This record gives sequence, C-alpha cells and structure tokens, in this order.
Amino acid sequence: MKTFLKTTTLAVCAVVLLVSTTPMGFAEITGKTVGAGALSLIIWPGIGQAVNREKGNKVGTHALIGLFPPFRFWSGYDALVNRKGGYWKGRI
Repeated sequence: MKTFLKTTTLAVCAVVLLVSTTPMGFAEITGKTVGAGALSLIIWPGIGQAVNREKGNKVGTHALIGLFPPFRFWSGYDALVNRKGGYWKGRI
C-alpha cells in the first residue's frame, strides 16, 4: 500500500509539473483544479468534475468510463485543466 501511494503521489506530481510548464492557452490550472485532478485520478473518476462544478451528465460519464485504466488518466487531466463542456475545440 505504501508503494502504491508513493508511486501515485510521484505520478501526480510529475503530471502537475509537466502540465504547469507546458504553455496552454485553454487551461485554467489553480489549486482547486490540481486537487480535483488528484481526486479524480486517485480516488474515483468523476469526483474532480463534481468539484469543478461540471454538469451531471459529464460527471456521470467520467465516473462510468473512468473505471477503465486509460480513461482514469483522461478524467484526471480533464479535471486538472478544468475543461468545460463535452467538447474541446470541436473535438471530443
């Protein structure tokens, strides 16, 4: 369990560092969104979207699809950058 927590914490820190140093005009990264991304990545996908006050259907989608491993990272990233709505510049 300690190894899992260390690895997860290190991964979250690495993602936050990578995202914070990458120039993104659409990202609104704050302390709240960092916490939401960590919650969505570590505890349960969809929690981060609920913390960011997204619509219920988006929270539900993240909670269901986020059960599969690659989509868990998607949910964490989506909560981290606080992406609004279901589309990103016309793409899913």
